[in-house]
Amino acid sequence: MRVSRIHTTQVLVEGCDVQLSDETAHYLGKVLRVRPGDTLSLFNGEQGEFLASILSVDKKTITVKLVQAVPCHADPRLPIHLGLGLSRGERMDYAIQKATEAGVSSITPLLTERCEVKMRDDRKENRLQHWERIAISACEQSGRCVVPVVHSPQTLDSWLERPRDGLSFVLDHRAAASFPAAESPAAITLLIGPEGGLSEAEIDQANARNFKSLRLGPRVLRTETAPVIAISLAQHLWGDY
Repeated sequence: MRVSRIHTTQVLVEGCDVQLSDETAHYLGKVLRVRPGDTLSLFNGEQGEFLASILSVDKKTITVKLVQAVPCHADPRLPIHLGLGLSRGERMDYAIQKATEAGVSSITPLLTERCEVKMRDDRKENRLQHWERIAISACEQSGRCVVPVVHSPQTLDSWLERPRDGLSFVLDHRAAASFPAAESPAAITLLIGPEGGLSEAEIDQANARNFKSLRLGPRVLRTETAPVIAISLAQHLWGDY
């Protein structure tokens, strides 16, 4: 039977008891219907992952004992940062979920020229929390222990000014070059446009900041598909695939 993996922000120490509450306790108790004696796995990205035995279950809390530390092999070795043009609802959710499964390290939603999503200030925090929950869920499913950072949305101009390590690529289906397999970068930064793509001026702007234009193949990919393929190819060439 597959052991459920649960992310928590609490400190984890082998042999200690941990009390789970709020949404986590509700999910375990009401959805998974766990009982005392059942086993689950807790991880927090700091102390690693631990097998835990459930001691007690009540209406609002669940208490577990951390029985044994277990190795976590699913966290990516190659740091990959994704700058992704904001897209509508489920497309953005899908991109964040699958990019996390593929091995992204951090994600920044970007406000670009052809972005059709308008982010009101009073909604930014709610959207950010929503995306963070999607990334956490993808880590629980995929075996990762460290949740990728989802940054607050920002303009493309400000994002391009941030310092970067390794190689930087901007996806452009009109480009001639593909990933340079001979390279061995310490990190990767990917820039991918929204549903309408990046404008020529934005691609030129990225090129001026040492982003290399990159073509993934002969087909034009959707904004939610392109990150998964780009990250997978980078992981295959330089990461842990």
